[in-house]
Amino acid sequence: MIEKIHHVAIAVRNVEESARFYTERLGLGLREVKVVESEGVRIGFIPCGETLIELVEPLSPDHTVAKFIEKRGESLHHICFQTPDIRGEIAGLKEQGCTFISEEPKLGADGLITFLHPKSSGGVLVELVQQAEA
Repeated sequence: MIEKIHHVAIAVRNVEESARFYTERLGLGLREVKVVESEGVRIGFIPCGETLIELVEPLSPDHTVAKFIEKRGESLHHICFQTPDIRGEIAGLKEQGCTFISEEPKLGADGLITFLHPKSSGGVLVELVQQAEA
């Protein structure tokens, strides 16, 4: 069961520079910046109500996010939906014919994550997250 939109991710060259628009112009706050070595990115979290804006900066020029930016520029990268049972959600979506970039959830910045292949979701990269227990 999908509970809510957890975050909307934007691919950026530099988290702090990109965060200025949201903090200075929109009055939102940059909550924290995390390096997620396993994913090869730095992530800046900007809360907006119950949803986060996630600024995703690649740590290396050969990272898939760096290639995305090179091709499309800094822009919307993916949308993430929160679920209380990521494995159950994967199983249900697989039964419906969806394919995943990785079927086995892995630890991300805010819990267990996986990505649906964009071919399964109308060309949109979709992430699922089961938020870590607080």
